[in-house]
Amino acid sequence: MSSTVSPPATLGPAVLTGTPVVPGAAVGPAVRPTGAVRLPDEPGAAIPEDRREAEKARYGAAAEAVAERLTARAAAATGVSAEVLSTTAGIARDRALRSAAEQRIDGGTPAPVAAVEAAAQFMDMFAALGGLMAERVPDVRDVRDRIVAELTGQGEPGVPAPDIPSVLLADDLAPADTAGLDPARILGLATRLGGTTSHTAIIARQLGLPCVVGVGGLDDVPAGATVLIDGEQGTVTVDPDPGEAQERVAAARVAIEALAGYRGPGATRDGHVVQVLANVQDGAGARAAVAAHAEGVGLFRTELAFLGRPEEPSVEEQAAGYAEVLAAFPGRKVVVRTLDAGSDKPLAFATPPDEANPALGVRGLRVARRDPGLLERQLDAVAEAAERTGSTPWVMAPMVATVPEAAGFASAVRARGLVPGVMIEVPSAALHAERLLAHVDFLSIGTNDLSQYALAADRLSADLAELTDPWQPALLELVALTAAAGRRAGKPVGVCGEAAADPLLGCVLVGLGISSLSCATSAVARVGARLSTVDRSACERAAEAALATDDPQAARAAARTILAG
Repeated sequence: MSSTVSPPATLGPAVLTGTPVVPGAAVGPAVRPTGAVRLPDEPGAAIPEDRREAEKARYGAAAEAVAERLTARAAAATGVSAEVLSTTAGIARDRALRSAAEQRIDGGTPAPVAAVEAAAQFMDMFAALGGLMAERVPDVRDVRDRIVAELTGQGEPGVPAPDIPSVLLADDLAPADTAGLDPARILGLATRLGGTTSHTAIIARQLGLPCVVGVGGLDDVPAGATVLIDGEQGTVTVDPDPGEAQERVAAARVAIEALAGYRGPGATRDGHVVQVLANVQDGAGARAAVAAHAEGVGLFRTELAFLGRPEEPSVEEQAAGYAEVLAAFPGRKVVVRTLDAGSDKPLAFATPPDEANPALGVRGLRVARRDPGLLERQLDAVAEAAERTGSTPWVMAPMVATVPEAAGFASAVRARGLVPGVMIEVPSAALHAERLLAHVDFLSIGTNDLSQYALAADRLSADLAELTDPWQPALLELVALTAAAGRRAGKPVGVCGEAAADPLLGCVLVGLGISSLSCATSAVARVGARLSTVDRSACERAAEAALATDDPQAARAAARTILAG
């Protein structure tokens, strides 16, 4: 799909501020997502009874065409992009959604109208559930629009593919749209909504696109206006001085080119070792991480093998996928996270469909309470992959809240000759980190979930983005508490949440006592290179300064002042 950029409107220079997500700078004409799909505005003539089976088949074919396109994009993507696209394809294939549409077609409703009505049923249900389930509403709406477009012959909705490289401005983006961005055509991204842990931010970080979220006044910037996005300062400048804009972009390019010399291993300027690892999701992602000089894998998300499937993959199928990742890092650290299902990642065969509050419900390790065999079989698959590759992977469980949970998991992992650990995502786990370390060999802090549970704020809520900012001093206190427990126990504590992808925050985390940082592959060089420019003592002073503040903006500013010196 192509987009024609209209001539820039004449605006006085204006600087809009938001939250910085991905460092870098980009300048170009503003483009916006394509117009909405035209939905049927009236029921239309009833489908005769003798044509209803054919109409249901037409709906099914459209839904499958949408799912196949998304699945193909997922196959060509890696990491979170692959996960998001696979999840959206799963919604298009969802049996309950299809059944709801077919019931309406059985009553004579045309397929496009049935698609709208069925989607509305599920969007209302998810909105009523609230929390992370409410965040699935845009995904269902996105799938609805794609199916209706397929049924009615309209162009596929989504972001534009402009004829000249441009900067994308939007209220927010469906995760599938963000995952499909072409960095050759879209140079940078700014949204009015969203936070640092939103899907848009996470995928932009993986793609390496300069990104600012939560930008006030973005609605007033017309398509075609020249804009400068500064992903380090968190600004969007409208109609910037051309010379100054080019200087800023050139300086950002020089900084990026300097990263090309990064080869690892990670360490501060005075030689304090900090492992810089990658978050991966499959074999292709692991091989890309090797090429980016990641020292290993700090978070292997195993969900991709499970998402969008009606039944659990076999032990053999899982083992084959896990072995691909282990083989990419022979003799090096690979941390496997067991299935993180539930909440915004429901599985037909594993998670309850009607929880009142899924974010606080059966998710992560808790899934094993309902089906212990699911965890046992996954651990068997990891052990089989380890044997095939001659590896000894570290294995950690998500959503651990108590010492008995950690002890039980550690026993099951050790029984298979693997190294046990748990994730710190729940405040109770951070408070009892030292007790957990009596049973496990390492801890890994998932700052995305820890922030939402510590501050009682949905991490995907645009309205609460400031509360889930990883620079929140209260979150940094929990990180410091956990790291201190690791030092006393003589065991490593890493960070694998999105906080680890922020080079400045990475220095602060090291100052708090974190021993490894695991981030998107695209951020490995930025994080490693930034660490190499500072001494450990400066990191510690920056950490102290950030902890002494009362809000994330002040924490950023305090750390930047110290680390710039």
